[in-house]
Amino acid sequence: MIIGIDLGTTNSLAAYCKNKKAVIIPNRLQKNLTPSVVAVDEEGQILVGETAKEYGMLHPERMADVFKRFMGSKKEYDLGGRRFKPEELSAFVLRCLKEDAEEYLGKKVTEAVISVPAYFDDERRKATKLAGKLAGLKVERIISEPTAAAITYGLYDKKENTRFMVFDLGGGTFDVSILELYGTILEVRAVAGDNYLGGENFTEVIEQEFIRKNEIDIDKLDAKTLTAIHKAAELCKRELGEKKNPKMKCKVGGETKEMNITAKAYEKLCEPLLERIRKPLQRSITDAHVKITDIDQVVLVGGATRMPLIREFIVKLFRQFPDTSVQPDEAVALGAAIQAAMKARDKDVKEIILTDVCAFTLGTEVSVERPDGSFESGHYCPIIERNTVIPASRTERLYTLHDDQEKIRINVFQGESRLTANNLLIGTMDIRIPKKPRGEESVDVTYTYDINSILEVEVKVVSTGRVKKQIIKGKYNTMTDEEIKNRLEELSYLKISPRDQEENKLLLLRGERCYEESTGQRRTVIERCMREFETALDSRERDQIMDAADALRKCLEEQGDEV
Repeated sequence: MIIGIDLGTTNSLAAYCKNKKAVIIPNRLQKNLTPSVVAVDEEGQILVGETAKEYGMLHPERMADVFKRFMGSKKEYDLGGRRFKPEELSAFVLRCLKEDAEEYLGKKVTEAVISVPAYFDDERRKATKLAGKLAGLKVERIISEPTAAAITYGLYDKKENTRFMVFDLGGGTFDVSILELYGTILEVRAVAGDNYLGGENFTEVIEQEFIRKNEIDIDKLDAKTLTAIHKAAELCKRELGEKKNPKMKCKVGGETKEMNITAKAYEKLCEPLLERIRKPLQRSITDAHVKITDIDQVVLVGGATRMPLIREFIVKLFRQFPDTSVQPDEAVALGAAIQAAMKARDKDVKEIILTDVCAFTLGTEVSVERPDGSFESGHYCPIIERNTVIPASRTERLYTLHDDQEKIRINVFQGESRLTANNLLIGTMDIRIPKKPRGEESVDVTYTYDINSILEVEVKVVSTGRVKKQIIKGKYNTMTDEEIKNRLEELSYLKISPRDQEENKLLLLRGERCYEESTGQRRTVIERCMREFETALDSRERDQIMDAADALRKCLEEQGDEV
């Protein structure tokens, strides 16, 4: 069985195709969205999703989130004395989605099409595939999030040629794609984005204003208080879409601090973020060689596009209302599921030819001649330009720089700067050449880049015909197949919280947090309900547990807790 997965910065979800239609697979808590959060409790048990998020409110030092931003990097997270890479934390989320899908479908899930931001570079795409492998999934196909969203919106089903923009603002990443439809061909014309811009940044704006207005010394705050402020800021951000003047409240140092903020004031504070959005938009339009007026339709994807601030920004810029007919949180997963069905040759799903583009320029390092005849190294020679339709293959001929040179080194870079020092080194290879005077020996360097983000570098010595090939793994993707296998086994021994205990554990954690946040009579009421629920759990009587759980939920809601 193959499914589609949207591995998100804030939330993740899975979907599959049924009766010609993509359907979201609910998780173990019967919710569509699983927070991309991982925690390790005192017993060494792995918590994933909403339970991990709630546990993190009480023990922030044992919880990790927003790790998608650091996929493919050297960053590590210390949770309960265990160290994890971002792709390993992502693997726990993927394993959880896989198990929930198997429980829901009653079938073994062996493969997945996973979505990534269009602007994810080679390192991050390979790290995403590795996360799938560590989760026990075969991941042969990676799909860009805007392309997946376009499939969901049925843009490939239109009868006339259409040019549209997919505006994807999630919790932690932003990317924009311009696509064109010609008959049954859905072609990506240009992509641009920012891997460090998302809804979290718009929440941080409110946090910082709250701290500034209340003259709070952030250096004196513990991790638990910082987490509480973040949660209150997130709630305030949501209320800005419903109220003209919402109030943010949070307990800091035993004292309740407050702040009122208007939509107009918030928009002013967010101007630097809106400017960061504007730059990739302009770049994608320039790269696609179109004008804003040439865009027939703007499609919104990602939970952060629910903000009125973002929708107003789009309307002003494009002078048209965006299409919001699909849940922005679900569009990518549904598209990935349709792509999965296409890959599985599902006869009920209409075939469409999808073309994607290379998000970054791929090239090599060369030396250039100065006016005085000397040579300066460190210059960039692009081979496959950004926004080239993939799969693609391009060749450049390079010549020797010195007399009697015995080898040529090919440094493989990714980026847009004219100097290699400002670009990302993703691989290196050497090839031996015959000794000859400078400039008389040469090599043909061929880059071949496919839709699954695999870069093959081929170097051919022109005089001898000798060929050397190498698949570029990436600077940080240094694990051998044996190391991956060993790590997979190691991670599989870590116990993820059992399905049947998840809902009760989550409710207990929620009660603990509410107790800590309360005082006086409210605290007494919560404590009594908590004890009754714990007694019911000890009894192992299903009906008694359900009644006590309902009573505790009602109690927490009456005490003003926001789910």
